[in-house]
Amino acid sequence: MNISIVIPLLNEEESLNELHRWIASVMQSNGFLYELIFIDDGSTDDSWKIIEKLSSENPEVKGIRFQKNYGKSQALHAGFAMAKGEVIITMDADLQDNPEEIPELYKMVTEDGFDLVSGWKKKRYDSVLSKNLPSKLFNYAARKTSGVKLHDFNCGLKAYQKDVIKTIEVTGEMHRYIPVLAKNAGFSNISEKPVLHQARKYGTTKFGAERFIRGFLDLITIWFLSRFGKRPMHLFGAWGAFMLFVGFCFALFLGIDKLFINPSARLITDRPEFFIALVAMVLGSQFFLAGFLGELILRSKKESQNYIIKETVNS
Repeated sequence: MNISIVIPLLNEEESLNELHRWIASVMQSNGFLYELIFIDDGSTDDSWKIIEKLSSENPEVKGIRFQKNYGKSQALHAGFAMAKGEVIITMDADLQDNPEEIPELYKMVTEDGFDLVSGWKKKRYDSVLSKNLPSKLFNYAARKTSGVKLHDFNCGLKAYQKDVIKTIEVTGEMHRYIPVLAKNAGFSNISEKPVLHQARKYGTTKFGAERFIRGFLDLITIWFLSRFGKRPMHLFGAWGAFMLFVGFCFALFLGIDKLFINPSARLITDRPEFFIALVAMVLGSQFFLAGFLGELILRSKKESQNYIIKETVNS
């Protein structure tokens, strides 16, 4: 099979039939063998009924239905687990991503040898203040923090070599940082392609301004995980040793001063250096404890699936 197209969705009943016809037309005109995987992330409209109807009429259409809304990362995780294609394409279901881009994305992975190709929406049809400007700031911070030189981390239209999606673990809210996860896993041949972005035709966006706040918090998380996720003691131990050293130096200074330099001076417990030494040593011990706990948790961690699949079709 050439291509698996993975599409997470939430309440997109108006666009699904049109999106399927568009994708099918592109696939057939290029002679691709493909599968189309819809992941219904807890929709409350008729999205699942439409997916069931499409799958009964078209064997290449597959569906996964979540018990409730778990989020885009969990939907992609489930879709990646089902995907069997040589190249995996992800896109949104709101018709803002253009299926006509798929053949070129496929070529960049299979012929040009890229592990991952991310879409870049150079011209966006979204609100400047609520989406465009925050997105530019977010992408700038993501580039500087992760070292992955992409203009648009948030673009849902991406192409992956199969080994990438079978290796990385997409959980929490980390779908924005799949290129970073791929790089950390050793897939460094990452590129981007300018893609057409279209105005939303039906419904309203499912993402509010709060996603950028969560995005920046996730950015800090993935920075930490990429550097210290396998060895938390390297971070906490270093800070612990530094704080203990500072505390020891202040305590040593106080002891020498009291015993040999100025024995008749005020009590050690009345001096600010005493409290600096005490706080530094307590913090240092806590940092060491956090590092030990992190190592123990890491070694006892078991893989778990944090979503419930209610039903599937054509799986």
